Amino acid sequence: MANIAIFGGTFNPFHIGHYEMLSAICNLNYIDRVFVMPDKIPPHKTFDKTVDDIHRQNMCEIVCNDFSKAELCLIEFEREGKSYTIDTIKHLKEKYPDDSFFVCIGGDMLSTLDTWYNWQELIKLTSFIAFKRDGSSDFESAYNRLTYLGANIIALDYKITDVSSTKLRKKIDKNLLPEAIYDYIIEKGIYN
Repeated sequence: MANIAIFGGTFNPFHIGHYEMLSAICNLNYIDRVFVMPDKIPPHKTFDKTVDDIHRQNMCEIVCNDFSKAELCLIEFEREGKSYTIDTIKHLKEKYPDDSFFVCIGGDMLSTLDTWYNWQELIKLTSFIAFKRDGSSDFESAYNRLTYLGANIIALDYKITDVSSTKLRKKIDKNLLPEAIYDYIIEKGIYN
């Protein structure tokens, strides 16, 4: 039996804030594996600048090399349509019936969790690891509301660099990217 964290996102690009979150998750002693999972078609976001999926996948794979617990998981690319978390969890529970899953989210996503597709079933099937965000007054109320409704949420209070992926796509900043990701972006000419 393993505890598996799911760290998903568009990762467009995989920036330093993502890297800090992944590092924190990998350092949790109760987490055995971390699936780094790029979204195929994110239900809550639209890309303002699309890059080939292979580049987002490659960036995730590059970062996984830095963490022994992290591994690239492309399960959301195995099916058609939007990448709903409930569908991913159901698929993973079929594939790994003896394991427990923890969906990792930022504090901003926690406040919208009860708007996610089929969220009532989702909170019964998985636990959540939520990162508090500096200056977010919504976190505590969302945490209280969702735990009252039955969600199992582990709140992490780590200092994570606040990065806007949208701004980063418009102007690549070496200081806001892991070094290997910056090198990959420059080498491949992404976001030019």
